[in-house]
Amino acid sequence: MSSQLSTTTATTDLGSQPRYAAIKAYIRAQIESGEWPAHFRVPSENQLAQDFNVSRMTARRALSELTDEGVLIRSQGLGTFVAEPVPAGSLLEVRNIADEVAARGHSYSNRILKLEQTEANTEVAVALGLAEGAAVYHSIIVHLDNDLPIQFEERYTNPTLVPEYLHQNFHAATPNEYLTRVAPLTEVDTTVEAIGADEAVGTALEIKQGTACLQIWRRTKSSAGTVSFARLVHPGNRYRLGAQLRF
Repeated sequence: MSSQLSTTTATTDLGSQPRYAAIKAYIRAQIESGEWPAHFRVPSENQLAQDFNVSRMTARRALSELTDEGVLIRSQGLGTFVAEPVPAGSLLEVRNIADEVAARGHSYSNRILKLEQTEANTEVAVALGLAEGAAVYHSIIVHLDNDLPIQFEERYTNPTLVPEYLHQNFHAATPNEYLTRVAPLTEVDTTVEAIGADEAVGTALEIKQGTACLQIWRRTKSSAGTVSFARLVHPGNRYRLGAQLRF
């Protein structure tokens, strides 16, 4: 399966970018829009050179760089294909979501919906090892990739271990980045489940209520005790979770 570009579209897309960069941007846009799914065969060097009115060397550079970046896979004698999406997260590590977005070459931003002190209910108290009704810090933040909401983060934090939590600028550094710096992780408990988005999550992530989502419960600990208890919800079609074990 392959695709042919129109000369008009290709020429228009060049703009002021270097020609190889414009071809890369076009291919990425086709993939991210879903027009070219995984295993889709992309146009050949000759076809791209013709459609974008560039040399074959320029087209080859665009394909080679996207292959090096893991976006495409080249198979000798068969052509060049869209690679399987790389998982955005892993069960085996705790990554800063801003870094995940940046690694895809995208722009990260967030919306802070709540940042407050509240009382721990039974579930939160047990998770943090506190008494029921004890003071805890509560934050709700929506993380965005190129302005598209990809994660709803609700987090409860132990104020004894991170007393300055509520005074942080989480637009500049995510809770994960801040907590990793001031209370380095020694242990992480993670549970993953499939859910349907409730009204609050649906509104925050700009999806319909009931949309399939991936929900991650994560409790993080430092040498001083349990630091935070978080619920991370991702729209199912905007996030992939992977793990790899080596022995």
